[in-house]
Amino acid sequence: MCKTEKFLYHRKLWEIKVRLLGDSKVEKLRNSIVSRSRMSLWMIRAVSVLLLWSCFVHLMALGDMWGPRLFKGWPSCFNQHGLSTALEMKSLPAKIALPPKRVYRNNGYLMVSCNGGLNQMRAAICDMVTVARYMNVTLIVPELDKTSFWNDPSEFKDIFDVDHFISSLRDEVRILKELPPRVKKRVELGMYHEMPPISWSNMSYYQNQILPLVKKHKVLHLNKTDSRLANNGLPVEVQKLRCRVNFNGLKFTPQIEELGRRVVNILREKGPFLVLHLRYEMDMLAFSGCSHGCNPEEEEELTRMRYAYPWWKEKVINSEEKRKEGLCPLTPEETALTLTALGIDRNVQIYIAAGEIYGGERRMKALTNAFPNVVRKETILESSDLDFCRNHSSQMAALDYLVAVESDIFVPTYDGNMARVVEGHRRFLGFKKTIQLNRKFLVKLIDEYTQGLLTWDVFSSMVKAFHSTRMGSPKRRLVIPNKPKEEDYFYSNPQECLQLLDEPLRVI
Repeated sequence: MCKTEKFLYHRKLWEIKVRLLGDSKVEKLRNSIVSRSRMSLWMIRAVSVLLLWSCFVHLMALGDMWGPRLFKGWPSCFNQHGLSTALEMKSLPAKIALPPKRVYRNNGYLMVSCNGGLNQMRAAICDMVTVARYMNVTLIVPELDKTSFWNDPSEFKDIFDVDHFISSLRDEVRILKELPPRVKKRVELGMYHEMPPISWSNMSYYQNQILPLVKKHKVLHLNKTDSRLANNGLPVEVQKLRCRVNFNGLKFTPQIEELGRRVVNILREKGPFLVLHLRYEMDMLAFSGCSHGCNPEEEEELTRMRYAYPWWKEKVINSEEKRKEGLCPLTPEETALTLTALGIDRNVQIYIAAGEIYGGERRMKALTNAFPNVVRKETILESSDLDFCRNHSSQMAALDYLVAVESDIFVPTYDGNMARVVEGHRRFLGFKKTIQLNRKFLVKLIDEYTQGLLTWDVFSSMVKAFHSTRMGSPKRRLVIPNKPKEEDYFYSNPQECLQLLDEPLRVI
């Protein structure tokens, strides 16, 4: 049947129905058909709107994944700032994709309690992450020392960006903020093992002696973490992981990072600056027994403090002998002479990265007379800026760390943990200038100068000549078998992780 015949057939059929039903029923039929048509049209529109909205939501989600380039920069009725916001969004960094999680059979859980100051704990955290990774265990976010001399109640999350710490290392090791509930219950019932690992150990110690304990007890708590991994004799991939944790995994909290940037910007506006890690604080002097330049009352006060802390094992100390051996921090007066002899511009800004200097302004007078632009975080920031970290020595030290790493010149007056870790970080950033003072050489020379045995020109030229090769340039770590305390510290010169210059490396 052709299309024309079909049309005529249906028309005749309709006319017959009209005659049979009458006019009133025909009208109802027409209304019914129109109503159904409207309902169908409404349903089509509703479904279309839902589909469009679903597509929009999915595209917005993709925009979150892909960064600000999709939708977020488009001026529209959803964007009150229009084109200006679009331009602002271009300056924002795209979200960094997380590394894929490393999948491995979990051998147990490792809890660690760090001891010491901020930078001693920082190095220990790097070591413990590395140990956890090569034992294939789950690491619980480390507990920081709250019982040391500084009595700082800060938690890990108060100093370091804990979420970044966990996510940035997820392709190496699983890290949790706390034990899973069922495992936590075991710990509460005392069903775990606790011990301090042996200092300066290699990876075979952890594989052969520590890992079996983890497998046996399911949870192992290492209650000491300082210097528990060797400086040398470790596989390159182990050393590189220590670096990765140190230089990438451990970021300070956004609040500390922002304040650090502000301090650096304030200093940069006035020109180059030198950071002086003047380790002449009361705790350092009491612990080391160094009292050169102190009056009798101060010497007695330092001795009382040394005896007040039972874990400071050395009690009877000859201050002058230690000083001559180069085992004491330089005094502010000795530091002023040294910096001047090195030819440091007297008008340069000197940022003091330290706590309260023992003896206060009286002991600082020689330094401020020689270098009038001496500043501290407390003098260049508003008091309210430091409220969040006041009475939290580790957070204050974190701020000093950031400024020290960014400085034009870094000069530590004692080779403690901050001096060594900052030195290594500056090497990693391109061998930034770090003057490594030889205190034994300097105090002998200073004594000769003050006694009139050397002229200033001779004194200055000798100081410059001796330190010309001690400016943080590339060199190999000094290795002394079976004497790890006397050899170069890994974190002061992580040579396995550095982009070395073309010149041959020197052993100094």
